[in-house]
Amino acid sequence: MGDGDGWARCGRGHIHWGRHGASGLLAFHRDEPGAEPYVLLQQRAWWCNGGGTWGMFGGAGHSHEGEVAAALRETAEESTLTPDDVRVYGTMTDDHGGWSFTSVIAAAPERVVVRPASLETRDAAWERAADIERMRLFAPFAESWPRLRTVLLRPVLVVDAANVMGARADGWWRDRAGAAVRLRDDLIGLLDEGMTGIPPYDRCFPEIVLVVEGAAARGPVADGGHVPGGARRGAPALRVVRAPGSGDDAIVDVVREADPDAAYVVVTADRELRSRCEALGASVIGPRTLLEQLEKPRARSSGGGAPGR
Repeated sequence: MGDGDGWARCGRGHIHWGRHGASGLLAFHRDEPGAEPYVLLQQRAWWCNGGGTWGMFGGAGHSHEGEVAAALRETAEESTLTPDDVRVYGTMTDDHGGWSFTSVIAAAPERVVVRPASLETRDAAWERAADIERMRLFAPFAESWPRLRTVLLRPVLVVDAANVMGARADGWWRDRAGAAVRLRDDLIGLLDEGMTGIPPYDRCFPEIVLVVEGAAARGPVADGGHVPGGARRGAPALRVVRAPGSGDDAIVDVVREADPDAAYVVVTADRELRSRCEALGASVIGPRTLLEQLEKPRARSSGGGAPGR
């Protein structure tokens, strides 16, 4: 028993399990690019609320842990799936007022065999996303499924380094190569912390592509190619792309080569580049959205301590 186990009443007058809220894991997998995704579902034991129905693995969170940690822990307690089997891409929270449920979206590189591991689980199965709405679903999951169905994609953040550095008052004009390294190192923090401002996620853990050009590209920022993603399990690497000429053209090439299972978001304030990327189906956000969040890890490292997600 943890301190989160117990019933709570939300602002809508409903009773929910989880004194500090609850979260669940929505893991998905594609057998090949562009294929219909499979989603991992739990069949609830007969004695549980909604016994015999299908939904996400999950449960009550504890006061000391964040939503991602709670979803991964609950899933590992209720099934044989482990945190190392998935890569977390984002969270979506349904706030009921005083109580909330967070769906943690994650991709599984392999459709591993998953079996029940607790009395709460009657069965576990990978089901085709197209077939799920015809199943007997747990009522809260049935309500959220139409929205969750739209985010079974790999989020990729493409950063226009020159444009972002230009919006940053850190003396980048004196040392473009050094400024690019600082930007790269700050972006690595987002692999662990995640970021807001990428709808429909409340918090997103995207793969990051940093595109550098000119003096920045000739510096050490691109050394090593891929940069480790930090301590978070399954964190994707940050990839540095050195533009041989125009940085804008290199960014457009990255977006143009996107696979059908990815959702690309480009960070730039350049209007022409925005139009070119949007024409290829990418979303675009401004540098300020990113820069405001890059300051948060610095504040924590100066003594605040990282809050639980």
